[in-house]
Amino acid sequence: MLTPTALLRPAFAPWFDVAGLAVFAASGALAAAKRAQTAVTLAFFALITGVGGGTVRDLLIGAPVFWVHDARAASVCLTVAAVIWLTPERWWRDSALAWFDAVGLAAYAVYGAAKAIGYGIPPIPAAVMGVVTACVGGIIRDVLAGEPSILMRPELYVTAAALASASYVALDLAGMPSAPAATIAALAGFGLRAAAIHWHLGLPAYRGRR
Repeated sequence: MLTPTALLRPAFAPWFDVAGLAVFAASGALAAAKRAQTAVTLAFFALITGVGGGTVRDLLIGAPVFWVHDARAASVCLTVAAVIWLTPERWWRDSALAWFDAVGLAAYAVYGAAKAIGYGIPPIPAAVMGVVTACVGGIIRDVLAGEPSILMRPELYVTAAALASASYVALDLAGMPSAPAATIAALAGFGLRAAAIHWHLGLPAYRGRR
């Protein structure tokens, strides 16, 4: 049986994992901070947003839940929450956070797909696991904060995660080494999300029967 250490593609996985954790933890903590909540609430939002997607992914693919067995994950989330608690709100502009979030989205989508492949998940479900890893934490954050879920907005967000994870799976199937495949896939996802932020791109909404 393959061990988790062998599965996580160490050439790129730690950096992608930390990038996703830190950015999503920041978005969760800021969601609480903008509602003038307590330090405990900031910490909770940071943790649930940072680890939410990866937790669901690990449960679905039969892997040990990563943050339960590795204290570094929770430490990153709680450290980010503490930094936000101790700094002025003007340091955390929505536009800046959106760009950091785009980086985390692409990185975490690739990381989730790679981990699923490592656990023997077929290509299409593995790509879906990348999307789950990148998006579920944000969905939980929005529900807890009483905001419209990212799934209910037309902006290219989930689509960017899907592009990143599907690109990685396709390149992996083509035999490309993990590190360059991850880099190319993450850049593709980030590029689409960046274009959506800059030009306000979105998917067309359903208009019903004509």
